[in-house]
Amino acid sequence: MPNTSPSFTPSQLPARAGIGLKAEHRTDILDQNPDLGFVEIHAENYMGEGGAPHRFLEEMAERYPLSIHGVGLSIGGAGPLDKAHLTRLRHLLDRYRPASFSEHLAWSTHQDQFLNDLLPLPYTNATLDRVASHVDEVQQTLGRQMLLENPSTYLLFEESTIEETEFLRRIAERTGCGLLFDVNNVMVTCTNHGFDPVAYIDRFPVQFVGEIHLAGHEEIEDEAGQRVLVDTHDRNVSKDVFGLYRHALSRLGPVATLIEWDNDVPDFETLFAEARMADAIMADFVSASVEAAQ
Repeated sequence: MPNTSPSFTPSQLPARAGIGLKAEHRTDILDQNPDLGFVEIHAENYMGEGGAPHRFLEEMAERYPLSIHGVGLSIGGAGPLDKAHLTRLRHLLDRYRPASFSEHLAWSTHQDQFLNDLLPLPYTNATLDRVASHVDEVQQTLGRQMLLENPSTYLLFEESTIEETEFLRRIAERTGCGLLFDVNNVMVTCTNHGFDPVAYIDRFPVQFVGEIHLAGHEEIEDEAGQRVLVDTHDRNVSKDVFGLYRHALSRLGPVATLIEWDNDVPDFETLFAEARMADAIMADFVSASVEAAQ
């Protein structure tokens, strides 16, 4: 089925590193005015009409490009999208005019219940049709392109007939959406299922990528003594994930890159140092490209 949606403006984030915006870092950011490429928020934290959260966000949006990342649309849910949630989301995006909006390839609703988790999907033609329909509805309602994020997963479905990278490519082609490429999710998913993360990146449809996410993960053992990675967002980005990030940039070139740190949030300097590392890695690719062109 061809994409019949209008052409929406793609993500306009700069090819720099950004951070997830946390209230505990407000004073540091206002006092230091750090050199950040952009800041990102979770949409659901700002769906009220006013108060301290919006005063804080207004201050930050005056200083930095803004990315809004949703966690509650349940794009892969079996039922219809929540119209009230979509309306609140449209109001938020109209208010702040972010440079980018993104959501997850996951589901988190069942009938009238909301589950506080991002759950995986079987990759089938039926799921593809449902997700594409939901993405079309979101983009039509919001009047802008959305980026769809590859998930971190801990199980596989026997009924899946489409590889994840192919599934994402088909969604992007059918709907005109972009992709949010979470490199830590690649490491988590591939490790947990015994896949090669480098080969996954080599198959990823990078022409649709508008943003990258980097985050920390926890390593544990299951009951069988097998290594399992958990997408915790509570620590530094690992050396292995930064290595995968370099490989991703070798295919993509520099692209807006977020450092996600949502739990056990550190002091601002620790978070900012992670962003500076991502910026330095991107700068290496820019320098190499300039030298190659000379």
